[in-house]
Amino acid sequence: MLDANIKTQLKAYLEKLQTPIELVASLDDSAPAQEMRGLLTDIAELSDKVSLREDGDAARRPSFAIGRPGEAARISFAGLPMGHEFTSLILALLQTGGHPPKVDADVIEQIKALPGNFRFETYISLSCHNCPDVVQALNLMAVLNPGVSHVMIDGALFQTEVDKRQIMAVPTMFLNGEEFGAGRMTIEEIIAKVDTGAAARDAARLGARETFDVLIVGGGPAGAAAAIYAARKGIRTGLLAERFGGQVMDTLAIENFISVKETDGPKLVMGLEEHVKDYDVDIMNLQRATQLKAGDLVEVTLENGAVLRSKSVIIATGARWREMNVPGEKEYRGKGVAYCPHCDGPLFKGKRVAVIGGGNSGVEAAIDLAGIVGHVTLFEFDSKLRADAVLQRKLASLPNVTTVTSALTTEVTGDGNKVNGLVYKDRNTDQVKRIDLAGVFVQIGLLPNTDWLKGTINLSKFGEIEIDAKGQTSVPGVFAAGDCTTVPYKQIVIAMGAGATASLSAFDHLIRTSAPA
Repeated sequence: MLDANIKTQLKAYLEKLQTPIELVASLDDSAPAQEMRGLLTDIAELSDKVSLREDGDAARRPSFAIGRPGEAARISFAGLPMGHEFTSLILALLQTGGHPPKVDADVIEQIKALPGNFRFETYISLSCHNCPDVVQALNLMAVLNPGVSHVMIDGALFQTEVDKRQIMAVPTMFLNGEEFGAGRMTIEEIIAKVDTGAAARDAARLGARETFDVLIVGGGPAGAAAAIYAARKGIRTGLLAERFGGQVMDTLAIENFISVKETDGPKLVMGLEEHVKDYDVDIMNLQRATQLKAGDLVEVTLENGAVLRSKSVIIATGARWREMNVPGEKEYRGKGVAYCPHCDGPLFKGKRVAVIGGGNSGVEAAIDLAGIVGHVTLFEFDSKLRADAVLQRKLASLPNVTTVTSALTTEVTGDGNKVNGLVYKDRNTDQVKRIDLAGVFVQIGLLPNTDWLKGTINLSKFGEIEIDAKGQTSVPGVFAAGDCTTVPYKQIVIAMGAGATASLSAFDHLIRTSAPA
């Protein structure tokens, strides 16, 4: 099952096991079960601390559990954890075997203290780059707390379950049989959702923070760069983020980040976070800012009610996927309306889907989906596609793609549970048409995350924060950087440079305002 090179690497990892572990397989006569047997046999042969049994009684077959001999296993894989999930398998083996996780000590203690029983199920696709974060987080919770169990389920392998539970986005999580969430979630986000007292404790803890010299709101490339530049000046620096990494976490291939030939969003974010943590930066993750108030000190109010104070603030809140804002979009989000073709595409295998948007993102999505789904209809509002010529040529060569231009989407229709079609108006004839679909992938650009600043800072007609060449906003002591601003090009490398500029400008502001008269 595993080639020689992977076996060599895996053997080195398994040497880190501190206690014996046991693999318990529940198999059948299917081809996937034979592949699973081969994988588990390979793993067991690589370490004398790993044993394999094939007398499992799990209802889902093929599947296997990882536990310690004599104990009930709390981690299971219903499907072959290869592709993006191979790392999830390795971490599950190591952590079950006593290898310490790379998680903050306070997070570990919070997991251990969770009361009650939590039976998690996560439906994934092996091509999903968001799914491993959720799988690894829930597996770790199962390792640390006896009241938590988790099973990863490959949606493509257990299609009957996917259809029955009407799962149309991955990852989709269930807790004790009820839907818990969908999409990428960090371990901190999951804990916050199950630990009902966490918000109040966070508010008290954050409200007690001392005044910052620089407070950065946003944890994407611009925010990370600003934090590093500020901390290197030796001033008190805080970084407030709703989700560290921001929109970059949802980016698959990155091939234009100078000096790095090829990477992906999660990998780049991991590097950013490690770099920021090398400095004395107070990182406050999973916190949403709701209000900014200027004065002698700038005050930032959080969703949980806490108020942070700083001598200067850098806003780097980035942008989010632009929505169509038509009837049915919100109602069927995660039930056929999707924003990530890489993650959710495999769930629509052989079905008819639409892509909304004729720019690079939309055409790339249509090309990717064409290799998975039965048919793709690409809708563009303009009279022609706006994507690069090379992408348009590739799109035109695909036999199962139809392009409709001058199309205004007016409604997403469904049967109450999932999407079944899309209504659009031909802008040339005003004729209203409807097509039958199983999914709609929205790829129409980004919106700046600046709603919370309206009435406080000057914004452009597009909602972007107006800044000058130094990143200064209309409010003294408040700077901004990245995709939430009027910077003309929304690129990772530009956001990083803008974050550095805003940080240096904030430092210059502090020097000038603190100088004696």
